[in-house]
Amino acid sequence: MEAPSAPAHRGLSLWKELLLAVSLLSFWSPPTTARITVESINAAEGEDVLLLAHSLPENLVSYSWYRGERVDSKHQIATYIITLARILPGPAHSGRETIYTNGALLFQKVILNDTGHYTLQTITKDTQTEVASGQLRVYKPVGKPSIRARNTTVTEHKDTVELTCLTNDTGISIHWFFRDQRLLLTNRMNLSQDNSTLIIEPVRREDAGGYQCEVSNPISASKSDPHRLDVQTENDYSGYSAGTIAGIVIGVLFVVAMGSSLGCFLYHRRTGRASDPQGLTEHRPPASTPGQGPSGASTSLDPLPGPRTAGPIYEDLLHPSTDVYCRISPRADGAS
Repeated sequence: MEAPSAPAHRGLSLWKELLLAVSLLSFWSPPTTARITVESINAAEGEDVLLLAHSLPENLVSYSWYRGERVDSKHQIATYIITLARILPGPAHSGRETIYTNGALLFQKVILNDTGHYTLQTITKDTQTEVASGQLRVYKPVGKPSIRARNTTVTEHKDTVELTCLTNDTGISIHWFFRDQRLLLTNRMNLSQDNSTLIIEPVRREDAGGYQCEVSNPISASKSDPHRLDVQTENDYSGYSAGTIAGIVIGVLFVVAMGSSLGCFLYHRRTGRASDPQGLTEHRPPASTPGQGPSGASTSLDPLPGPRTAGPIYEDLLHPSTDVYCRISPRADGAS
């Protein structure tokens, strides 16, 4: 007897077809229409800027630009009528705006007051409208900052370092650099809320080096000149290096040695003259009988010098002259 296989086979095929239909429906979705968008942009003051529109619909009749986040005739910049190829300026038109055929809006030489939202409205032939907004942000290029420090030479494990980044710019970000690298904060370092002040407490030897701060906004950035921080230990002398201290010590010792040598030279020179028997000993004539000299002539001994005459003689000893020396020295007479 044959099994009833045919009806079972038809039922299985129907079940497979049903599963396939469910799978197709779960993965299929109806196509969606892309909506227009306006590209936001950052710009520097004085530049020409183009606001671009993307995904514009087909069969456009016109498009209009407005200042602000909504369509408002009081803030209409301009309208471009495609069929007439004509631009109609609005109340918010400053004379620096131009609409192109692709829907872009050109600003010539933007100023800071141009910052804000801008809205584009499009109208198609079947009177369908779409609206999209974008943002224009105008910045002034930042100036060069500087660093102010409470002190430039500090003592390790004792002092606190406080560096402040000075700038006149607003709406900026501040970052710190150490030895030309982005500063990695340690547990001894703290930054103020706006990052303008860096505090290191306590300072260590490895903190010595050049510090810089950088100010930036979305269109520019500028760094300060390096600020040198010197960290000395408590054993350092007035912050001088070892070579400088050695040079000072050598110089002092040289001056002391030269002074001692000069003093000894002057002392020996003066004491040598005072003990010279030829220059300082008084030479008397040969002894003779009383009342007669060597030639039989009558003579008398000169009196000894008194206190009043001792001064000039001492001066002569300090400043001897050749004439006096020759008069009192027989050897000098013989030599001459």
